[in-house]
Amino acid sequence: MAKDEYWFNTKTQEVEIGKQSLSLDRLGPFASMQEAENAVEIIARRAAALRKEDETSDKWSS
Repeated sequence: MAKDEYWFNTKTQEVEIGKQSLSLDRLGPFASMQEAENAVEIIARRAAALRKEDETSDKWSS
């Protein structure tokens, strides 16, 4: 049996099981419903970590 994928729909602000909406409106996939419910926070943390990593690598290239 296939593993369920959970997606956060940015338009409706709801979690979807499987690809139910346009990719433009989806964040994911996430491994659990709880992760998908926290999608906005998870994405924000990942983006902050990438920004910090970019800033650190920029210092070394100068």
